[in-house]
Amino acid sequence: MTHCHTIIADLRQQGYRITPQREMIIEVIAHSGRHMTAEEIFDELQVHTRATNIATVYRTLELLVEAGFASHNDLGSGKVAYSTMRHGPHIHLVCRHCGQVIDADYHLVAPLGEQLKEHYSFNADLQHISIFGVCADCQKGEKIT
Repeated sequence: MTHCHTIIADLRQQGYRITPQREMIIEVIAHSGRHMTAEEIFDELQVHTRATNIATVYRTLELLVEAGFASHNDLGSGKVAYSTMRHGPHIHLVCRHCGQVIDADYHLVAPLGEQLKEHYSFNADLQHISIFGVCADCQKGEKIT
């Protein structure tokens, strides 16, 4: 069973109605392999059909986030980007030069969450963290620190 079909089956099992529009939105985000804004998802859908609108895209994305099948982050573009939780909790490393987004293991920042709780009694949601810097490709040939 593909990741897309797993999400759809799990949503049905949780009692959600899967409309053709929701199914198409889930297919786009699950098969994209990247983080996409609602507008990018909508544009991709428009290539195949005009049977949906941007409000449906936003509602479906919110449902996916609430149900735990997708996450959303501001990756520095000023717009929220969405991705499925295929690989579980992760953080985002965002290149300031080329915009590349690298999904990194959540466990790299887990100790930070523990320290924040211990020292400040603060429960941080670090699964929605984006760290900005310069990727390896952009560092090649340049002296960037």
